[in-house]
Amino acid sequence: MITLAIQKKGRLAEKSLELLEHCGIRLKNGSRDKLKAASVNFPLDLLFLRDDDIPRCVEDGIADIGIVGDNVVLETRASVERVLPLGFGKCRLSVAVPKQVPYADIRSLEGKRIATSYSNILQDYLDKTGVRADIHPISGSVEIAPGINMADAIFDIVSTGSTLISNGLKEVETILESEAAIYRHRGLGPEKLAVIDKLCFRIQSVNTAKDYKYILLNVPNEKLDEICRILPGMKSPTIMPLGDAGWSSVHSVIKEDTFWEIIEQLKAAGAQGLLVTDIEKMIL
Repeated sequence: MITLAIQKKGRLAEKSLELLEHCGIRLKNGSRDKLKAASVNFPLDLLFLRDDDIPRCVEDGIADIGIVGDNVVLETRASVERVLPLGFGKCRLSVAVPKQVPYADIRSLEGKRIATSYSNILQDYLDKTGVRADIHPISGSVEIAPGINMADAIFDIVSTGSTLISNGLKEVETILESEAAIYRHRGLGPEKLAVIDKLCFRIQSVNTAKDYKYILLNVPNEKLDEICRILPGMKSPTIMPLGDAGWSSVHSVIKEDTFWEIIEQLKAAGAQGLLVTDIEKMIL
């Protein structure tokens, strides 16, 4: 049995629960008002916590693993081990200044006041680059600090950048790229590590499937060799004869990022009746 801590509410909460569901893990007593739930078909208990409490909870062994952003772990400086990136909750932590302020490089921050909710990450970076600046810790609405003369710059999470633009700021320095990941307690025994390996195997199968599409197409037999050369299948496509003489059905898997390019080539080569479906899980 392992205990997993996830965000009670916020940008990672729903994604974490959705991931567990796709992994076939069913929960009972799953109300986040109760702070705890148990799986009915996998040796896992679930804790619902504030995101900034998760790293310490895992470090102290209250939870065996946690789903939390890299930025939160680095800010809390918790001694935990990163096990598996999850591909969601992606963001960056960047420095931004008023758009009219000139900026050359990180040395432009020398002697400046910087408002942030991530003072530890920022301080570590400034120490590494040899820049001395005055860090102003602030909770929430960091982007308004330059506008009310509280700071000369900010250091905060950036997703699309629209909030910066609406507050007259420009992003000038990216210090950290972050995403949600599984972190584990460093002192776990072999039995719990084995359960974590099983969970990670399921997660990787689900996440790998998101990058691929399953494709079925009808092909004249004289075009099979050409079609097979176009298809970048896992090994080789499956080919089955159709009821109509001279035609075959071809089944294969293609990557999402080359999908439309491959489809165009297949149609040009004579493929017909193309059917494309999502893949729920994929074992490599």
